[in-house]
Amino acid sequence: MPCPDGVYTACLTPLHADLSIDVDTWTRHIRRLLNGGCTGVLLFGSTGEANSFSVAERQAGLEAVLDAGIPADRLMVGAGCAALPDTVALARHALDRGVLNVLVMPAFYYQGITDDGAFAQLEQVVQQVDDARLSVYLYHFPTMSGVPYTHKLITRLCDAFPATIAGVKDSSSDWTHMRGLRATFPNLQIFAGNEAYLLDMLEADGAGCISATANVTHPVAGAIFARHGADDLRDEQARLTTLRHALTAHPVIPALKQVMAWRTGHDGWLHLRPPLSPLAPHARHALESALAALPFPEATATSS
Repeated sequence: MPCPDGVYTACLTPLHADLSIDVDTWTRHIRRLLNGGCTGVLLFGSTGEANSFSVAERQAGLEAVLDAGIPADRLMVGAGCAALPDTVALARHALDRGVLNVLVMPAFYYQGITDDGAFAQLEQVVQQVDDARLSVYLYHFPTMSGVPYTHKLITRLCDAFPATIAGVKDSSSDWTHMRGLRATFPNLQIFAGNEAYLLDMLEADGAGCISATANVTHPVAGAIFARHGADDLRDEQARLTTLRHALTAHPVIPALKQVMAWRTGHDGWLHLRPPLSPLAPHARHALESALAALPFPEATATSS
């Protein structure tokens, strides 16, 4: 079953000093997000450092979150991997644990992948998972993957798997492209890949957004989703976009983890798996100064 429209956070993954997942901090953060305006949470997307974790770690992490009481129907799982068996294993595991919505980036690493190759990958995923409950969201992020989901490819996938292809997360940062997806594929849920386009997407009858920076901007983004269509929200959207730009002026994952450390008083948030590393002092000071000058959303909790 496809996920509801709304604001989804591409969730950070907090770590212990030994670089294992800090499940307690993670589940507290997920609860903050779900109680603070988010419709749902994406685990192990790009922002969650997915490709720094093994398949077994990702499966164990999802199980730990579910065992902590986070509802499966409020989660989406990233399953796009370079190796086809890994994508299949992650999708099957998510379905086995009741998480039915899976975000799939095209297989990366190889250059010059054609639409035929990208189609064959998804075809194998759907056929090998072999579960009618599966809802696939296509992760269009060509600057990261090197492989776009073209209109021709999406059309072909929808024709082949109409009950499985549920939507697109468009992280191109190109509003013309997002609007084109919405117009061409009215039966798919089109999510903006960041909340700077949230109101535009909602006004185009799109699904909402799936965003990294919603880890800290979710109170504003959630309020815009809740009130769209009833109020003039351009000022609120401008505020949200300004916050987004302040956060993305620096490497996004280290910047967001730094903000979480400030907001919770928990320095464990600063741990990243190599090759990622914390913000350099000058970047940390610049981020702190930029955020101090902005009306920042209230945190929904002050503990880690």
